[in-house]
Amino acid sequence: MSFSERFHEIRTGFERPFWVANISELFERLSYYAVFAVLARYLHEGLHFDLQRASSLTGMFGGWVWFLAVIGGAVADRLGFRRALSLAYLFLSVAYFTLGSIGADWFAPIRNAMPLPTLVGLVLVLPALGVALVKPSVVGTTARASNEKVRSVGYSIYYTLVNVGSTAGPYLASWVHKHRGMESVFRMAALSVFAMLFVILLLFKEPRRTDDAPVASLGQVGRNFLTVLSNPRFMLFLLIFTGYWIVFWQEFIALPLYISTYIDPKADTELILVTDPLVVIFLTMVIGFLTKRMHAFHAIVLGTLVSSLAWILLIVHPSVLTAVATLVVVAIGEIIQQPRYYDYISRLAPPEQQGTYMGFAFLPLGIGSFIAGKFSGWLMHHYGEEMHRPQIVWWWVVGVGIATTILLWIYDRLVRAETVDA
Repeated sequence: MSFSERFHEIRTGFERPFWVANISELFERLSYYAVFAVLARYLHEGLHFDLQRASSLTGMFGGWVWFLAVIGGAVADRLGFRRALSLAYLFLSVAYFTLGSIGADWFAPIRNAMPLPTLVGLVLVLPALGVALVKPSVVGTTARASNEKVRSVGYSIYYTLVNVGSTAGPYLASWVHKHRGMESVFRMAALSVFAMLFVILLLFKEPRRTDDAPVASLGQVGRNFLTVLSNPRFMLFLLIFTGYWIVFWQEFIALPLYISTYIDPKADTELILVTDPLVVIFLTMVIGFLTKRMHAFHAIVLGTLVSSLAWILLIVHPSVLTAVATLVVVAIGEIIQQPRYYDYISRLAPPEQQGTYMGFAFLPLGIGSFIAGKFSGWLMHHYGEEMHRPQIVWWWVVGVGIATTILLWIYDRLVRAETVDA
């Protein structure tokens, strides 16, 4: 096939819902990571939570998002992608605007009606309801609105736009924080997803199904969940791999607080967080080529080890520069393991339950975020505020990563070999 023929195939191989859904996903990721980039500092500096509470609540934000993603696909299928996306962007608009308004004078009656930690905890659940519907809807639209011959290209476009949004979010958060104040970051995020609500309502048409298979009932989804939960080897793997995400999420939870409290209070932590997605954008193809012959599970183990050891750089010389270098190495570990992680799980799942297994693949991200918030909050309080030795925080983070690597290696030797050669 000539280049011109392939270009024509790509140009005509996607229906309009594909482009509408994926562009909306770019703005959803932009909003999400803009909020995530400032959330820990906003809770600590804006709402005056102590380091321990701010870390814990930030972990809840990420935890609920990925935890609810397990059931988001089933709900989106039942609602239809157009309704699911519309509802999701409405949830997100309200959630981000409310989160950024908690400290405002006009919000005082609600703020005074309950303890502030309870109020913030409730508000932090709202974004999760939206994101849990967006991701399966966009991925499902990509599958339905792409010609079979160009579907793999469609997923590449999806992945690229996700990373563009993940990069743009912290960058815009940096600019807005500097020129308009931290609370305005949440308003910018709310405006971004609110605009996507109208884009969906005006331009998105429900993509047709590629087959006549009935949508699984929520009862059937529940039975599938129980089947997966009854697979002890698979659940053990997910439990072990949670350790990787306890380490990874520290870049959004502990790192901004650590930099602003112990390195440089004037540091642009949002701009620093642009490092990870930029590295992912520029090095994914290169590292993918270099590791393509590596066994999927071994890539998972190696990526976990690389991301875990990265934090030693911050221990050796705490500075803004080494924080950036740390995130570069964390991102390299992420690139090594992340694509192979989903490949491993997709091969592990029975054909009729791949969707359910892939939903469970998000569980380590959610549980890891919940634990990471509590874990780093205690570490920052004990070693930072009480013992005045904040660098020990990172030795604990490295220790969790190394322990996870060792447990994955043991799992590979004793358990995985008995199940599947994935």
